[in-house]
Amino acid sequence: MFQRAMGAREFGRLHPELRRRFGVGLDAGESCVGTGTMGRIWHGTPRTRPLLRPFLAFGDRRHVLLAETGTDVPFTIENYPYLDSFGRETVTFVRTFRLPRRHRRFDATMVYSERRGCVVDYLGTHQHLAVDLRFAATPRGGLEIRSGAYRLYEGILGVRLPRPVVGQALVRESFDDGAGVFRISVRVVNPLVGPVFGYDGSFTAAYTSLGSTSVPASVRPVREESRH
Repeated sequence: MFQRAMGAREFGRLHPELRRRFGVGLDAGESCVGTGTMGRIWHGTPRTRPLLRPFLAFGDRRHVLLAETGTDVPFTIENYPYLDSFGRETVTFVRTFRLPRRHRRFDATMVYSERRGCVVDYLGTHQHLAVDLRFAATPRGGLEIRSGAYRLYEGILGVRLPRPVVGQALVRESFDDGAGVFRISVRVVNPLVGPVFGYDGSFTAAYTSLGSTSVPASVRPVREESRH
């Protein structure tokens, strides 16, 4: 899926460990679970945090946003490929943050859209938000992921959300050969409010053959959306 979105040449510029992690899919025949620590999870700025709290709390209920901050937080990311109910190859990106008060999740399921010519990221437990993602290799073999258009699907409603009301995400991921870990940084910024939330840290990855394990029901969305 990700090689298709990037093109073979661009995908080939990634570090070999990133090529394997983002090569997870039905053809590759394996899943990937990363475990590590997020050094910092942050929200907004001192000025904007009171404004963001209700928005973050609402998103947290559907596993779209994180409503809590922390440091040195144990973290897992679960990448399982499967065919969804519409016959599309789907890869889960389910992140769990083991914060002191309770575990919090940030869920995503990704598909490739022929019509849009990119990976579409469905956010949350009910796939109400769909986001176009653009992938690019960095000069040192890292990966940058940038969000594009957002669409909201609720019942018969399907609308593109205007840029001022959504957050633009930038994800940077690399592999540290010296430490033997993946490094990740996530930053979401709103054009009106400024920084919304983000996190950064590191993790290691373990791969499992799809023939020896099934996709856990806990990482699948409650509802699947056919529109993209």
